[in-house]
Amino acid sequence: MMSKRLVNMRRQLDFSEPWSIFKVMADFVNGFDTLKELGPSVTMFGSARTKPDNKYYKMAEELGFMMAERGYNVVTGGSNGIMEAANKGAFRSGKAKSVGLNINLPFEQKSNDYLDIDMEFDYFFSRKVMLVKYSQAYIIFPGGFGTMDELFEALTLVQTKKIFPIGIFLVGVDYWAPMLEFIKHSMLSEGTISQEDFDLIKMTDDLEMIARYTEDQIKSKLTDMEEEDLTDLDAYQRLKEFLEDR
Repeated sequence: MMSKRLVNMRRQLDFSEPWSIFKVMADFVNGFDTLKELGPSVTMFGSARTKPDNKYYKMAEELGFMMAERGYNVVTGGSNGIMEAANKGAFRSGKAKSVGLNINLPFEQKSNDYLDIDMEFDYFFSRKVMLVKYSQAYIIFPGGFGTMDELFEALTLVQTKKIFPIGIFLVGVDYWAPMLEFIKHSMLSEGTISQEDFDLIKMTDDLEMIARYTEDQIKSKLTDMEEEDLTDLDAYQRLKEFLEDR
């Protein structure tokens, strides 16, 4: 019997697998079907390696609790570290759903123990769509390559107006400041991004500000949808009801 690692290697190297398109479709169908009734959510990203005694773990747990108390479902990658902390906070609140969207990897990556909805995806790109689709804010805690990938994917989606503008927050000023300096003094100075693009990023350790800004963004989103005559959409009705119930 082949190991999980070997199965994944064969899948990556075998280019004669047209039937794999059905696995891609299954990822999307399962995701949309499971999450279609989810309602307003925030997505929290960060390293799976962060330990419970780390200050960022504690901040992520506090923010997960805070956002769930305000009625936002908390969505993460479903694994350990920052993801576990955010789910733990939301699960402790009990006023919203704690959602984990895990990924099938060659090495074992277990879901954390604080999930109301626990899903596993075969492909990063389909999982990423689900991580951002229902979110009213992207909250990025310190992390590695995967976290960076998710951050810049979110920035690109907002920059290119593929999604409504939403808050993109970097939590951990000490951690993110050098990267933001690079973006400002290299990318912005060279003109590879605009000032408007740079302003999409909100770096803060003020968790209350994140909650306030997210609600303001929802109000702005509703106004934009009204101006564009999109009030017949289910998304508009859900957001309006969400604010009215608060």
